Amino acid sequence: MAFPATRLRRLRRTGALREMVRETTLRPADLIQPLFVRAGEGAGEPVASMPGVERLPISALVEEAGAVHAAGVPAVILFGIPADKDEAGSGAYDEEGIVQLAIQALKEAHPDLVVIADTCLCEYTSHGHCGVLRDGDVDNDASLELIARTALSQARAGADAVAPSDMMDGRVAAIRSALDGDGLSSTPILSYAVKYASAFYGPFREAAGSTPSEGDRRGYQMDPANGREAMREALADLEEGADMLMVKPAVPYLDVLARLRDRTDAPLAAYHVSGEFSMLKAAGANGWIDERAAALESLTAIKRAGADLIVTYYAKEAAEWLTK
Repeated sequence: MAFPATRLRRLRRTGALREMVRETTLRPADLIQPLFVRAGEGAGEPVASMPGVERLPISALVEEAGAVHAAGVPAVILFGIPADKDEAGSGAYDEEGIVQLAIQALKEAHPDLVVIADTCLCEYTSHGHCGVLRDGDVDNDASLELIARTALSQARAGADAVAPSDMMDGRVAAIRSALDGDGLSSTPILSYAVKYASAFYGPFREAAGSTPSEGDRRGYQMDPANGREAMREALADLEEGADMLMVKPAVPYLDVLARLRDRTDAPLAAYHVSGEFSMLKAAGANGWIDERAAALESLTAIKRAGADLIVTYYAKEAAEWLTK
């Protein structure tokens, strides 16, 4: 019926009523905390463009991961900063590499914490690209073997899941074949299925030291103007054996996330990336917004659009806000 019989404000009148009819609930269990682990010892190294985020040695990583878990966040995703880089990104698939050693330390200290390994070469290559670089272009098929080797070494180290983020065609199938062939068929793949060539990655590249030394990643990451192509990417990864799918970045691509939610019942994650995080931090520090309210609103919007899981640098902080 029309107004005045229908008054939608009736159910907004009190906090208790609003909570009773709330359609979307954000929980600490929905969140995944990204962590940067670096070679060496000593104190954490602050990332200037990401307030509160540090590149941590393994000992400090273990301590921080414990605090993340204690806050109610069930999982972390690891990004490694090696001591040395080379053309082939060999540190990514070194059995004694920084991420592999970090995984072992985390699983020993926190066996119930879900440890996800970001599976890519960009942090380990001297040129900063996500695969084998030939004549200024990333060779897709030559990169697949190295990406699969990286995933296999991470799973052997004890990772609960591997998360390929390179956007090479066929990498999910290559990883699935490598894992299955090594008796690791129970290791799930969280695929960065829809990863855009976004302007919102700048602070991450500072943190990981992964800015390409030449060219850019537009030849393999997705064009921000495309939405239908995202469905093709995601559904192809499911066919190749992905267990979960990721959309990255999150808030600028909520329409893509919602469309993908309508196309599949597979678990979906969205990555609330470094640029999104840093903008909120900067605006909050300047008193332009209520940072806590804006961050929780952003994360709730991601959940409302269809994400089951949210990778966010706010994970520990948001979990503490949600439980106070």
